[in-house]
Amino acid sequence: MKLPKKLYINNFFFFALIGVGFIYCFAFMFPALYNAAGYVLLMLLAFLVLDILILFAAKTGIDGTRIAPEKLSNGDENPVGVHIKNYYTFPIGIKIIDEIPEQFQVRNFEIKRKIKASSQDDIQYYLRPTERGEYVFGNLNIYVISPLKLVSRRFTFDKNQMVPTYPSYIQLRKYDLMAFSNNLFQYGVKKIRRIGHTMEFEQIKEYVQGDDIRTLNWKATAKKNSLMVNQFQDEKSQSIYMAIDKGRVMKMPFNGLSLLDYAINATLVLSNVILKKQDKAGMFAFSKRVENRVVAEKRSSQMHQILESLYNIKTDFFESDYSRLYADIKKNINHRSLIILYTNFETLDSLHRQLPYLKGIAKSHLLVVVFFQNTELNEIINSKAVTVQEVYDKVIAEKFAFEKRLIVNELKKYGIYSVLTQPENLTLDTINKYLEIKARGIL
Repeated sequence: MKLPKKLYINNFFFFALIGVGFIYCFAFMFPALYNAAGYVLLMLLAFLVLDILILFAAKTGIDGTRIAPEKLSNGDENPVGVHIKNYYTFPIGIKIIDEIPEQFQVRNFEIKRKIKASSQDDIQYYLRPTERGEYVFGNLNIYVISPLKLVSRRFTFDKNQMVPTYPSYIQLRKYDLMAFSNNLFQYGVKKIRRIGHTMEFEQIKEYVQGDDIRTLNWKATAKKNSLMVNQFQDEKSQSIYMAIDKGRVMKMPFNGLSLLDYAINATLVLSNVILKKQDKAGMFAFSKRVENRVVAEKRSSQMHQILESLYNIKTDFFESDYSRLYADIKKNINHRSLIILYTNFETLDSLHRQLPYLKGIAKSHLLVVVFFQNTELNEIINSKAVTVQEVYDKVIAEKFAFEKRLIVNELKKYGIYSVLTQPENLTLDTINKYLEIKARGIL
């Protein structure tokens, strides 16, 4: 029950006070009851005043701070901390009501704790955002309850704290650490035997025992009058572009995130792997036009540019224009590159409408089309059908799943690589495909 600002009375105590007051007012015809009610009422009021004095005697009873990350990681569990200092000389009970950003639609957030006298405590909870953008926290409200538990005092901290939500940098850190420890295979990243060689000339040097005699440079040998060989190194500075379809087909939700956000998270992680492999990473997004472009480079600031571009990608709900995509790639990417296209085809007809443009891109570049399995259909296929309706649903689901496999075969006919994956496996599957292409020297 709310009293003057920052003072709240225990509901049970409030109703007890009202009940005794009511008896006191209307029990004057019964002197014994009247007198007893008066004594009880005075005692309750005395306890109330005492509790108020206990809580409000100290100007600064507690201090609270919300410890939010500098930015939230989209699709991940992000820790948010609350640090509390108790300046009271007695133990207190607290109730934390943090005003969570409206995107989470949380209306019953509450944490209760007890804190010892003149001590401090750290409390942590987790938030999982499902869309990029700005998240604004409201007040951090902390209600302090004295040992008498009759009233509580509200303290307010950290009003209107804004935290941006970026693509999943937590995944980025995880795979970065995995690459550093050289244990990627433990997490599903495959080791692929190198069967091709993509070599570029480095220098001419004198022959030493053990050099490959097939690399002898006869012209240099004649000039120097000693055996000279060409030295090669693995070509590393290959250009890799991630093209993200931000049209309406990528707005399909899965586990709270859209397919677009899965593609954005995978692009961020894959860009980091590409740069670690000494290749050039670039990206762009497209729908009615090509936007959010980052030219493929391997500069130290490249990851920051890619992160900022991914943060600003928003769908326009249009049908994507693949003719514009083809024309833009032809105009702006002049040398052979690996282009990883994140999109989604549900039927063979939807692929055939865009196939001429995909074939045009594949003539000049190595194209990998990444699209998604419908996990809800997989659940229907794997479930046991009992009723006629369930049998019908299962047949339709198998038909759509079969069309997805037909799309893979159709792309393969024209030399276009593909990755058909579940949304939760997108990052690993695209990393594996990139490593496979590197290992086999296909690019």
